[in-house]
Amino acid sequence: MRSILAVLLLGLASAAPAQQYFQWDEDKLREELARIADATRKVNVPMRDGIHLSTDVYLPKDTSGGVPTIFWRTPYNYNSLSGVRLIQAVVAVSRGYAFVIQNERGRYFSEGEFTILGNPRTDGYDAISWIAEQDWSNGRVGTIGCSSSAEWQLALAAMDHPAHTAMVPMASGAGIGRVGDFHEQGNWYRGGAQRTLFYPWLYFVDNPLRAQIPTGLDRETRERISGYNDLATDKPKVDWKKHINFLPIQDLLLELGEPPGTFEEFIARKPGDKGWYEGGLYHDDEGWGVPAFWFNSWYDVSIGPNMALYNHVRENGNDSEVRNNQFAVIAPVEHCNVMGMKEKTIVGARDMGDTRFDLIGEIYAFFDRFVASDGNAMGGETPRVRYYTMGGNRWSAADNWPPEAAEETRLYLSSDGNANSLYGDGRLSFEPPASSGSDSFVYDPMNPVQTIGGGDCCNGGTVIPGAFDQRPIQARADVLVYTSEPLEAPLEVSGFVDAVLSVSSDARDTDFTVKLVDVLPDGTAYIVDDTILRARYRDGYDREVFMEDGKIYEIDFTPMTTSIEFQEGHRIRVEVSSSSFPKYVRNLNTGGNNVDESEGVAATNTIHHAPGHLSYLVLPVVPGEQAE
Repeated sequence: MRSILAVLLLGLASAAPAQQYFQWDEDKLREELARIADATRKVNVPMRDGIHLSTDVYLPKDTSGGVPTIFWRTPYNYNSLSGVRLIQAVVAVSRGYAFVIQNERGRYFSEGEFTILGNPRTDGYDAISWIAEQDWSNGRVGTIGCSSSAEWQLALAAMDHPAHTAMVPMASGAGIGRVGDFHEQGNWYRGGAQRTLFYPWLYFVDNPLRAQIPTGLDRETRERISGYNDLATDKPKVDWKKHINFLPIQDLLLELGEPPGTFEEFIARKPGDKGWYEGGLYHDDEGWGVPAFWFNSWYDVSIGPNMALYNHVRENGNDSEVRNNQFAVIAPVEHCNVMGMKEKTIVGARDMGDTRFDLIGEIYAFFDRFVASDGNAMGGETPRVRYYTMGGNRWSAADNWPPEAAEETRLYLSSDGNANSLYGDGRLSFEPPASSGSDSFVYDPMNPVQTIGGGDCCNGGTVIPGAFDQRPIQARADVLVYTSEPLEAPLEVSGFVDAVLSVSSDARDTDFTVKLVDVLPDGTAYIVDDTILRARYRDGYDREVFMEDGKIYEIDFTPMTTSIEFQEGHRIRVEVSSSSFPKYVRNLNTGGNNVDESEGVAATNTIHHAPGHLSYLVLPVVPGEQAE
């Protein structure tokens, strides 16, 4: 009979779904961990300012000499090790690594006050120094984690700790401030419009009134306390689908009885506020000192910034070893669901086919090379970028992102003046329109266009991410719909998709949204990606320039990012509107601060498509197949 560890590793290698891991008997997994590891729990690791962070250490039994370390740092509760963290501990220790897991400052048994991203520039550095100094350590540390357990690693990489020899950041976009064309400040914005996902997240995580135990207790006492009290909160449930409508948005959490905290500080900031550059976010004016294996997802909240940062590091790493050892995998799944790749992968409502990938094998080949110093691990044939091309449903490989073969191709919007809704006459063509035209719609912020699917996460259930049919939205008159003729051959689009619109409005400020859609022969219209721009930031995020009634402006959006093969007989569709709520905060169209306002006004917005005022997408078209 196979051991539980053998079954575990087999399941991981075949990329079984994440929910299957959680259905396994965790008691047996814990038994396996106890069999192979010596555990020391609730260690108080000192930081430079005297604060201590609670840390658990799992060491391989019967090991002589120093061992390499896998380090997982989190704001979440791991008092009873479970789920992915339990699996990571078992896999790491079974492969001869120490597994160290730590709570961020101000969370659970760690001392201090919580700061979003957990003070990575000091706490992360000091934690790695402590690990490297232990008798059981070989002085080399690899970091791993998804979402909040990955985001803090980015600023740490800029500090280039000598013991930080490798990192595996998964879905790490909320740790990115500004990189290239993306000025999202940790996913707080897109195109200058606030995203709402952090509002429910902060309600649960940013808790100034948290329970704490007295400082100065010895480790054994702290571990004993943890056996009957994990210091977790049980906050009142909130119907976020309803509460996200509350105005003014700045009082969203105060209305729930919460004390002022991070939300109120952040909601008052504008995209170029200096505060974004003083915390734990990584920005593209910094160096980078660590080889990295990036795992990202097409239907995540921040695939664009993630791939832009990957490119930045490959070009601007501190030395050639760092620049040449950046690897990326992009899967057709949702946020932190790279372990959900399987033989039949459904994302939203779309069948993505067989997405299986040897996730654990690839990660530990990388760690073996850069943390365990195994020169034979991870051979030079490993592609720099592996990405799943949706529609064609295949893994592809490239040396760069976008693939070097990608050719910029324009797709122009036009109509006979009535692109309103799915039933209008909006067209997409590879040739620019020969005559002047425009389409107008009325955007009422008190009746916004609903978000259905796309890239999102962590939002209290207000939006379900993934590929969903957009036809319910496209039936609205305040949504402009532009559709190509059926394709005569497959068309692969892989890279950054730029949108440029010529627009006007009778409002001083409003938003414009763009959505890329794959239309199947039966009419099903799956969202591929979307973007938004708040018009006042069209000239830069460090200034506000308001619109003049009737004046036409060319606006260039934050790029969309994808790999999609539009199949023969499919049509390419572009939606244009002025809202996608609750994914993005509604622009109330007043030209005011927006977050402190409770009433909106309707705006008449116009998209122009004329020889002098074109509206178009720039598609990175890849000829032929780039399959592995």
